[in-house]
Formats: sequence, structure tokens, C-alpha cells
Amino acid sequence: MSAVHKQVLLANREYAANFDKGDLPLPPGRKFAILTCMDARLDPAKYAGLSEGDAHVIRNAGGRASDDAIRSLVISYKLLGTREWFVIHHTDCGMLLFNNDIMADLLSKSLKTASIDENGWHDCCEGGGSHEGKFINWLTIKDQAESVLEDVIRIKSHPLVPDDIPVYGYIYDVRTGQLIEVPEATRAGAV
Repeated sequence: MSAVHKQVLLANREYAANFDKGDLPLPPGRKFAILTCMDARLDPAKYAGLSEGDAHVIRNAGGRASDDAIRSLVISYKLLGTREWFVIHHTDCGMLLFNNDIMADLLSKSLKTASIDENGWHDCCEGGGSHEGKFINWLTIKDQAESVLEDVIRIKSHPLVPDDIPVYGYIYDVRTGQLIEVPEATRAGAV
């Protein structure tokens, strides 16, 4: 068992020893959802003032409106009653550091973790790669505000998303902890 594995299980035992949230209802109490990035520096509970049971938080690389993210948002609304959604990307996102071609190339050479320096991305090892990476749209980001706007528009125009759900667009600043509105996105997501 790794040190991380042991730490997670110990933390869970301590959490469970004082757990008093077993009676929370299934629907989120504050009736909203957040789509945001999986970046470990983001803590939606803290930056959005959430407690357990308050909201749905959907996370993926970049906080992008992928098919699966939209699937989760639709379930959040249709079956669990959320009435407002936030799309929150962030500054200094790793999704700005590559594109589909770079990712496909790296994966074709090796499945091991790559590294980046001033000269670009590098694989540590050769062999064991796969060309399957060229068939995936990695939903990389060139411009944060533009990607937030694109995702809000994609969500709002999706045929399974009702017109009466407002979708707000923000960028979380990893240096200050502030949410910065993308006004064009919030306008596009208005009811």
C-alpha cells in the first residue's frame, strides 16, 4: 500500500468518525451546479461557499462542456432539480499548454508521464504508445474567456437543456482566489 493510499484511508476514518451528514437529501439544497476544472488548486467548496449537500460540482480537465459534462448537467436539472449553472475555468490552466496534435503525438510514442520545459513537451520513454489519441478531441484551451464563452454557448444551445436555466461564465484566478466574470458568457447564458 502506498503512502498516499494509507493517508487517504486514515483521513477517511477520521472523517467518518464524526460524520453527521447521513440524512442529507439527494437533490442539492441550493439548487445549482458548477462545471469546473479538475485542477487540484481549485476548491469549489471554498471559492463558492459550499457545504456538503449544497450543489453539484462536475469536474474534468479544463472544466469543459464535454458530452459527459452536459450529460451530468442534464441529470442535475432533470432528475435533481438544479435551476442555475456556473461554468468556471481558471487562470494558469494546463489545458493551455498543448493542443490535440501535441497530445496525439506524445501518446503515440509512450503512455508514460511526459514533461514540459522551455522547449516544449518531452516523453521520458519510447515505446508502449498508441495512436488512439489522435481520435480524441482533448478540448484544449487557447484563450480562457473564449473557452468559457464557447462552453456556455454549447450548453445553452444543447437540445436537452431547457431555455429557463441561466448559465453563468467565470474564470477563477489561482493567484487571488477571485471569480472573474466573463460578461459575454453570462450574457450568452442568460434566460
